[in-house]
Amino acid sequence: MKAMTRKSALAAAALMLAATGLSACSGSNGNNDGNGNAASPSAGTSPSASASASSSPASAYKDKYDPPVTISTVWGVDPALKFKNGESIENNVATKWALDTLGIKIESLWSVTDSNNAFVTKMRLAMSSSQKLPDVVTIGTGGDYDQLAQDLIDTGKFREVGTLFDQYANDKWKAAMELDPNVWNPYVRDGKKMGIPVLDYAYNHDYLLWIRQDWLDKLGLQAPKTLDDLEKVMDAFKNKNPDGLKPDKVIPLSIGFKTTMNTWMGDPSWVFGAYGTIPDQWNVAADGSLEWGSINPASKQALQKLKEWRDKGYIPTEAALWDENKTSEPAIAGTAGIIPGPYWMSGWPLQDTAKNVPGAVWKPYAIPTGPDGKAGRHGTNFTSGVTLINKDMEHPEALFTYQNYLFDNLADPQPGSQWDIGVFKGYDYDLDASGNPLYLDKIPGGEVNINRYWLVKDGARIPDAQMKALQKLASGAEPTTRLEKEVKNNYGAETPAAAQVLLSQPDISFKDMYTGPATPTMTSKQDYLRKIELQTFNEIIYGKKDISAFDKFVSDWKSAGGDKMTQEVNEWYKSMK
Repeated sequence: MKAMTRKSALAAAALMLAATGLSACSGSNGNNDGNGNAASPSAGTSPSASASASSSPASAYKDKYDPPVTISTVWGVDPALKFKNGESIENNVATKWALDTLGIKIESLWSVTDSNNAFVTKMRLAMSSSQKLPDVVTIGTGGDYDQLAQDLIDTGKFREVGTLFDQYANDKWKAAMELDPNVWNPYVRDGKKMGIPVLDYAYNHDYLLWIRQDWLDKLGLQAPKTLDDLEKVMDAFKNKNPDGLKPDKVIPLSIGFKTTMNTWMGDPSWVFGAYGTIPDQWNVAADGSLEWGSINPASKQALQKLKEWRDKGYIPTEAALWDENKTSEPAIAGTAGIIPGPYWMSGWPLQDTAKNVPGAVWKPYAIPTGPDGKAGRHGTNFTSGVTLINKDMEHPEALFTYQNYLFDNLADPQPGSQWDIGVFKGYDYDLDASGNPLYLDKIPGGEVNINRYWLVKDGARIPDAQMKALQKLASGAEPTTRLEKEVKNNYGAETPAAAQVLLSQPDISFKDMYTGPATPTMTSKQDYLRKIELQTFNEIIYGKKDISAFDKFVSDWKSAGGDKMTQEVNEWYKSMK
């Protein structure tokens, strides 16, 4: 694939396939004698903690604070998050745990249900009206969240964090961060690290195709390996539907592109990949520089193909109005035959299809190749957000007390450890009369997603841990660790197989190669550039303009700031080599 480099994807694949695990360390970076005084580090203390303790007898870091210290924060609450026992995001089992176990009181300045960009809006209001900003705030990634994080850094209210991380983060957290040192890049200012990346699982949003296996079997069809094969399958699903659905009731390929051609579920970026580019991200061009994938000539071919598919009714009539969640609706209802998405989709949302259509079976398959044998999908960065620390925070080291504990006990708990079967009884697990663990809807009162309760999004994740667990299960081994049991019980029966399918194509995943802060032109022009891009692409797919409109779009994009933005991006890219 000329438009992109495979170097980073191969490196990530190598990490997934590595047999060695991360070295473990104790849950502390320093100890105290119960009276608030630093004691000598124990044999299990990490090297960084030992150095800190030996050089600073009165180290600020504590395993547990007595009297308690306070960390203030703000919350964007997932609309799907449910509470039980009269709790709220401000006062719940996790905030009680932090106070009882660590001597850390989590103080909420405000919270908002995060729908329709409510968190971004509320945070910007707090910035513009000079409201008190929190000690610690975690911002997600994508869209307006990325810019919000950069703007918060630019306020000058948040401190450099690299020295804190070097001094206080434990070995397990540091080893996880070192899996991809580039995760720091978006938050570096003048060589200083201004935000701590929130680690996520590797390959978490890389694509494969989920296909109704029962439909393939009834029609006597093989899974598609090329786009030509895919068209034959889509035509059969629509016009010879094995469940007897009329053609106008079937969506052979459920995709949507309401805001972008490159997102986490149900998008067509892999169609562009079949011709040699990934849209809406920065890829490595043939000359080694970075280019905006949407203006690569391969995009023109992909748009032509998507127009053909829409004309034939293979994709939703209203795909331009569908977001990610909308693309899952016909799949769950049993009226869609194919949906692109991550390896974990058999657990959610696809497991619900069988409730509506008994006998429905989804199976994972590799991304099909284009006319020249090319294949491509967007790659997943190892992060899902960033945590910022206020310059005025009285005890910034307390965040590391909190996160070090989670990396040691939550990220990948081993058999027999305190959180081996679950964290909070009655929330993410329970026990039956015989002492056996219960999960999901077997928990009295239902399960609660406690990963949304933590001070930092999802608590603590080691990027390659989940994929290693899935590989073990795919080999036929029984799960022994909590993470292995979790992916087996919660992620759907096909998830280990899907992980294997994903790793069978490690060289087709291409990450966005620009991970720096917004350039001046991005700040002033990118919204407009994205607008004309999506508008032109939709007009071509819907036949409102012929394919020649692509060439005009490229010309307009370049002259309206695209060339200047490309120059800025490549100046950054060269500086990072």
